[in-house]
Amino acid sequence: MNLNILTSVDTPTISNALDIYRGDRSAEGFTKFPVVCSNKNLKPIIGIAKTAKIKASIKSSLNPAELNDIRLNYYEYMSTRKDTLFENICVIEDLDWPNPVGAFWGEVNVSLHKGLKLKGTLTNGLLRDLGDIDKDYMVLASAIGPSHAYVHVVEYNTDVNLFGLKIKPNDIIHADQHGAVVIPKDALKILPKAIQFMKEKEEIIIKASKEKNFNFDKLKLAWKKANSMIFKR
Repeated sequence: MNLNILTSVDTPTISNALDIYRGDRSAEGFTKFPVVCSNKNLKPIIGIAKTAKIKASIKSSLNPAELNDIRLNYYEYMSTRKDTLFENICVIEDLDWPNPVGAFWGEVNVSLHKGLKLKGTLTNGLLRDLGDIDKDYMVLASAIGPSHAYVHVVEYNTDVNLFGLKIKPNDIIHADQHGAVVIPKDALKILPKAIQFMKEKEEIIIKASKEKNFNFDKLKLAWKKANSMIFKR
């Protein structure tokens, strides 16, 4: 599969294409709260979810040596790539959400995760160091904050829930400044075709709306034409 097709369109387009795959709309499978994007000019990312949980509002019960070990094991886990098609995306649930207090994401961790070849990060935690973070690495966070507080890794390679989106380790994630969706593996084969179908369907209405003498009657005709289209798998 040519992944450029999937990263050439935004996450809302992927969400629409998944409706075609399912045969109906859905209220699940996507983030349901606004996100802050570290760089809105970056193209969308797609990859395998490498999951973890963090907490910053209280000190860890682990001693310094144990904290060091879990952090290094976390980085090793994040850097391990088994899928030959997709690169890894860091997906971190902040257990303090919806009131996160400490930023795990800033200049250092962005640099480390980019160096470990991750495509980007999705977190319901905080982001900081806006002037210093690598602008080529996407971080989607819940908000901006100044301090790391007591932030520490609690566990990794675990099921997480971010902004109402349930994500399992190794799920396929598509994300951009709008948020993220989970792509079922068996949807990959038809997504390029579904994306093209949605584009053609929407173009009928958009093109009609830009005509010089556009009116409600022409809207009805364009609407009928668009909705008469049938997706063939």
